[in-house]
Amino acid sequence: MPGGKRIAAVGAIGVLGLAVHTSLPAAAARFPGRTAAPAARAAPGAKAAPDAPAAGAGAGTVARNEVLPAQPGPGGPGGGTAARQDAAQASAFRQIILPDILIVAPKGLTPAQTARLRKIAGVRNMITFDGAQISAGGRTVSVIGVNPATFRSWVPLATASDQAFWSALSTGDFVASQAAGKRLGLRAGAKYRLNGATTQVETFATAAKLGLSGVDLLVNEATSRKLGLVHQVAGLISAPGVSMSTLTSKVQRILGPKGRIEVLRSKQLPVASVISGTRPATYLQLFKASAAMYCPGLSWTVLAAIGQIESADGTNVGPSTAGAMGPMQFLPSTWAVWGTDGFGETGTPNILDPYDAVPSAARMLCADGAAAGGQSLYHAIFDYNHANWYVNEVLSLAAEYGADYR
Repeated sequence: MPGGKRIAAVGAIGVLGLAVHTSLPAAAARFPGRTAAPAARAAPGAKAAPDAPAAGAGAGTVARNEVLPAQPGPGGPGGGTAARQDAAQASAFRQIILPDILIVAPKGLTPAQTARLRKIAGVRNMITFDGAQISAGGRTVSVIGVNPATFRSWVPLATASDQAFWSALSTGDFVASQAAGKRLGLRAGAKYRLNGATTQVETFATAAKLGLSGVDLLVNEATSRKLGLVHQVAGLISAPGVSMSTLTSKVQRILGPKGRIEVLRSKQLPVASVISGTRPATYLQLFKASAAMYCPGLSWTVLAAIGQIESADGTNVGPSTAGAMGPMQFLPSTWAVWGTDGFGETGTPNILDPYDAVPSAARMLCADGAAAGGQSLYHAIFDYNHANWYVNEVLSLAAEYGADYR
């Protein structure tokens, strides 16, 4: 490497401190068409302003006292929603990818290894990146070098949606995790010495939630080359349809004995219990009660994520161009099969009434095996809306809610 300095490879000591937190992301509902400003994750039940879908004020806290509307104003599974239609026109970064494993090759992945890893049956997405331990302002830090345009799909959605963050990284500034920014006392706009194989003086832009514990700083690929980071030292793989034992076994054979693997597949989502006979007064209560009563074993966070993504919890009840309606966006034909009178209500199930719509969604998911979790849950959400990006966004946001609201 230039200058002859040794840089600690991000290996067993550095890189395998990385733990991708898929409860992210941040995740919030999509922010279709919005690329100019950082986006905040909406909490379950948080209402959005009409021109700011899903970005609830006070994001990060549950609106526990928000009363559900008795009768939503007039406005599905498999049908499409306004949010879904907007997302179809959004740029590629809005596809959030849930990593299943982190891989580390202390000397760097060879092109042949990368090609073989991508060809493993069931691998849908893979990304590799540079990394090393360097010093910044005299402090030892872990830094990775990434392509901003592709790496942003692997981070929490609120961060992925922050165009200013990625623009700064693309133009050569460095960015940090929230924890590192605070620990190192980094100041936006200030210049810092980054000492690797060479010394580079770079501007610090901003900090955000990365979902990667153990990663302090991000630089772009040009800066990575200047610093002499270990090329292609690590990667993330998403293979949601493959059993973890099969995936890790195949990957380990390709990496060899010195390769390291860390399992990242989302931990089990929380399941709620409710007191029988109580009527939910908020969306948060409604999601929990509906899961517990209409699909025991299903995490309430899945319903919360679907409700937020489909309609921002009743803010946009449609109809969509496909005719989907209500807080959970059912097509009328699907509603005719799965529409349910919830929580003691009588009469014809109302597609616009959240007390009917959310239990109906729970019932439909349950029939598809969602309560079993794992791949059964993945396939049940896919049946709700036939798109892999949709499943990934639901699971990502559900994991975020599970981490924040236990």
